[in-house]
Amino acid sequence: MNDNLCKLILLSNVAATLYMTGLIWCIQIVHYPLFARVGKEGFAAYEAAHSNLITPIVGIPMLIELVTAGLLLFFRSPAIGLGETVVGLALVVVIWLSTMFLQVPQHNILSSGFDTAAHQFLVNSNWLRTIAWSLRGALVLWMTAKMMS
Repeated sequence: MNDNLCKLILLSNVAATLYMTGLIWCIQIVHYPLFARVGKEGFAAYEAAHSNLITPIVGIPMLIELVTAGLLLFFRSPAIGLGETVVGLALVVVIWLSTMFLQVPQHNILSSGFDTAAHQFLVNSNWLRTIAWSLRGALVLWMTAKMMS
C-alpha cells in the first residue's frame, strides 16, 4: 500500500468534506431561509438560477467526497480503522439519499413557483444533511489527526 496514495485520498476527502460542511451551514442558515423573501412573482426564475448556479458548486465536491470515501475502504493508513471509514462512507450515503429523495423533490416543486410547504420541508429536511456533513467533518479531522500522530 502506497503511503503517499493513502495520504492523497484522505486529504482529498478531508478537503471535499470540510468544503461541503461549511457550504451546507451557509445554505441551511442563510440561503434556504432567504428563499421566502424572494417573492412569488420572481421565484420560479430565482429557483432556476439557483439550481443552475449551485449544481457545479456542490456536485463536483460531492462526487470527490463520494469517490474518496469509497477509496478509503481500500487505501488508508494503518492508523485509520475500517470502522471509521465505513461510518464515513455511510454518512456520505445518507447525504446522497437525503439529497435525492428529500431536497431535490422540494426544489422540483419550487421550480414552478414558491410553495410554503415545500420551502418549509426543504429547510427542515436539510438539517439531516447539515448534521451528517458536520459529523463527517469531525470524523475526517479525527482520522487526519490519527494519521499524523
